[in-house]
Amino acid sequence: MSDDLDRLAEDYQDFRLRTAPTWAHLIGEYRYADRFDDVSRAAEDAAAEESRAFARRAVSVPEEGLDDQQRVTRSILAWDAESRAGLLESRTTEFAANPIFGVQASLGVYIPKLAVPDTGVAEAMVGKFEHVAVHFHDLAERHREGVASGRTPAAFAVAQTASQLDEWLATPVNQDPMLAVQDPPSGMDAARWHERLLAVVQKQVRPAVEHYRDVLRDEVAPHARPDERCGLVHLPDGEEVYARAVAFYTTVDMAPAEIHRVGLEQVASLAEEYAALGPEVVGTSDVPSVFAALRDDPALHHTSGEEIVAASKAAMAKARAATGDWFGRVPRSECDVEATTSGAIAYYFAPPRDGSRGGVFFMNVSEPEGWGRYEIENTSYHEGIPGHHLQLGIAAELDGIPEFRKRAFIAAYGEGWGLYAERLADEMGLYSSPLDRMGMLSADSMRACRLVVDTGMHALGWSRQQAVDYMLANSPMRAGHVTAEVDRYAVTPGQALSYMIGRLEIQRIRRAVEERRGDAFDIKAFHDAVLDSGPMPLGLLDQVVTSRLA
Repeated sequence: MSDDLDRLAEDYQDFRLRTAPTWAHLIGEYRYADRFDDVSRAAEDAAAEESRAFARRAVSVPEEGLDDQQRVTRSILAWDAESRAGLLESRTTEFAANPIFGVQASLGVYIPKLAVPDTGVAEAMVGKFEHVAVHFHDLAERHREGVASGRTPAAFAVAQTASQLDEWLATPVNQDPMLAVQDPPSGMDAARWHERLLAVVQKQVRPAVEHYRDVLRDEVAPHARPDERCGLVHLPDGEEVYARAVAFYTTVDMAPAEIHRVGLEQVASLAEEYAALGPEVVGTSDVPSVFAALRDDPALHHTSGEEIVAASKAAMAKARAATGDWFGRVPRSECDVEATTSGAIAYYFAPPRDGSRGGVFFMNVSEPEGWGRYEIENTSYHEGIPGHHLQLGIAAELDGIPEFRKRAFIAAYGEGWGLYAERLADEMGLYSSPLDRMGMLSADSMRACRLVVDTGMHALGWSRQQAVDYMLANSPMRAGHVTAEVDRYAVTPGQALSYMIGRLEIQRIRRAVEERRGDAFDIKAFHDAVLDSGPMPLGLLDQVVTSRLA
């Protein structure tokens, strides 16, 4: 039966690569380099059906005769395939205008990272560009379906996405962001290759972008949901769609109301920490005054992107030097920091399979003044070391487990680990000053508020402004940052819950091990047990760690 499971795991990885070809290319899998993500209704239906079939195949494999890792493989595959099918069946593309992570916002980041290692991949890039045009045409059609079924995006998301498309179209075509490709391999006629890509952009991609922009502006915007009804609860099937998203992103059985309550409790607990640290950092224990100082004092904020990246690199060097005392296993790949002016405020790319580069995380420096000096270290520890780089870098280098497990990103595990790493960095003595420790609290505030406002908008019917007001009152984030965060939660329902729910569960698992092991507790062994089987749902993680460290 183990042969059946191995074959199933290989088939599932191929399915994941085939249905997410951009992600595949980014991680160094080039079989589908001529494709771009297919968002047509037909492709969505087919992927959902195939995913359900994989889940059934996994469940049908008997556990008898499987070793521990094979049982983990069986469980993860069944969970992942079933959960992804549920998301696909939610038809979120119908209302997925997304100014944060939408294709118009992300292509400029992805394209330069797509390796072109040989002439075959270079030739495939032409086909990929052609499929980008198809993608935009399909997006337009899916939005039309959404209008017909009363499932439309939030108005602000439509307006911001259309504005981004306008900016794209206003860029001279020879400076189009899609043309920021890596150079082709030697031996090719590079000039001719670039001309072919330019021709596709000019004749196919830009007309498709313009068509999508027109559909958003003329057909979707008049029916878009106003700020007062930006949450999923206002869609005809919104409660069901949100429940699927919550289950997928948290991997635990928690209702939105319970998550909302946990968020309120975390916010209250953090207020006590601010009051304790405040006098040392800003001279007061009054929490609103602490927030005001962190938010408004220019001396506590950066002024240049170069400063931000340099500070992040320094934090990484300090963390790298300390890992040996806290981890038995560390990734062989290096981790670097780069500036960007698009996408989320910070995000990480794992090393590709072929080792052509190490891990890299991006700091969005489009508005340097928005970065508090106190926010750099905790962000670096989350995105890099000991956060995502250790988690994803180790997973990519594991032996004896299927490739799909090495490359999975299960949000509650991954983001939970990233947030756990911010607190772990404090245990490791990595924060340079009390001000930098305040950054750890600030990040916690954002993630705790996420539990409240994500569920508030999508389950309880909060308005966009109500969510903004809550975060401003309960965190030191600036108004512009808060608005951007709230907009992110509005267009990616449930994803923001994964951070704090994941961290709290990892901490709970650790406390249980500490109680069982007593003086024999070994922090290195705990961290290795969490990281050296790759990503997994949190309930399964509990079983794996408990078995290893009983």
